[in-house]
Amino acid sequence: MTQATRPIDLAGAAALIGFSALLGFNQVVIRVVNEGLQPVFFAGLRSAGALLCVYLWLWARGKPMRMKREHLLPGIALGAVFAAEFVFLFLALDYTTVTRTSVIFYTMPLWLAVMGHFLLPGEGMTRAKAAGLVMAFAGVALAIVWRGGAGEASLLGDILALLAAISWAAIALLVRATPLRTEAPEVQLLWQLSGSAVILLAVSPLFGPLLRELEAIHLWGLAFQIVVIASAGYAFWLWLLSIYPAAGVASFSFLAPIFGVAFGWLLLDETLSASIIVALILVCAGLILINRPPRQVPQKVRATT
Repeated sequence: MTQATRPIDLAGAAALIGFSALLGFNQVVIRVVNEGLQPVFFAGLRSAGALLCVYLWLWARGKPMRMKREHLLPGIALGAVFAAEFVFLFLALDYTTVTRTSVIFYTMPLWLAVMGHFLLPGEGMTRAKAAGLVMAFAGVALAIVWRGGAGEASLLGDILALLAAISWAAIALLVRATPLRTEAPEVQLLWQLSGSAVILLAVSPLFGPLLRELEAIHLWGLAFQIVVIASAGYAFWLWLLSIYPAAGVASFSFLAPIFGVAFGWLLLDETLSASIIVALILVCAGLILINRPPRQVPQKVRATT
């Protein structure tokens, strides 16, 4: 058995749980930093800082960093969609709560499964996936329609979180359906970060003053986003994928919204309404079914004479 097909062991499960917790905590950090930095400007600074970190990381490892000319158009498209994702996500966390954003944003596998069914060969819908789609979609619809008296949330913020999830799925689709699929993940990240840094910083003045009530905690949050989330976090994710099967890694995706809701409640004192709890259960159950590997049908063994 090769290293890349090793089943997930106790250490791998602990690492994936920790990574899911990091993704959930990430939403809290974004919401806090939004109080000191305008969200789109914040997202642009994050992409620019992460681009520098990833470049230095690749340079230190002696890896080639060439971005091929023939990949220019899909690379620009990838950077643009990456920028759109974070415009939607960072603004969503300016308008609505972490608990609501986490439930809606981490439904990305739902939208990728729908896109893949129509656009990717071999990504057809199974009965388990279809059931998961229905459950996860019902959870999203419930979270958006049943407001549950959450005065600190807004419908606009929920819709922005939904658009961010769809944009995230579109990024995965672009990587898999264009010539960029032949590039190393690190080079794909360079396209995303370079394109989004330029776009986000260029359009950020359109969204209001770049600085709000800036304090030290906001700068620490920005540094955390650059170094831990957008740089080291992605490298850690690549490392996990190099050791464990992708399907096994994806099966832990249902934990990210759980941690996001928990951290929003614990750290920001957000309201846990009945609608959010029910929506969270539906979304997590749906994600488990969507990421469930297809059952292998055993082949009949012919008796030879």
